[in-house]
Amino acid sequence: MFTDRSGIIVWVSDSKAAAKHLERYGSVHFISKRMHYAAMYVHSSKLEETMKQLQKLPFVKKVERSYRNEIKTEYSSNMPDKTRFYTL
Repeated sequence: MFTDRSGIIVWVSDSKAAAKHLERYGSVHFISKRMHYAAMYVHSSKLEETMKQLQKLPFVKKVERSYRNEIKTEYSSNMPDKTRFYTL
């Protein structure tokens, strides 16, 4: 039902050109005009191919892969819960 997506950070020199052209390669999540980057998602099966195509664009400085989906997001606490000491 859902396709596997991977995140890409695209550093650009012109954010207006990025806003117009990056939609062709995947879904653009955010464009920062002040810091000159765009966060976007592409299909995981076409990740390397899309990164090479993006690097060839004239307004793109650098393309980085996002490792957000590989970071552990389930946390466990070994410390006891202190809220029970403060109940009346």
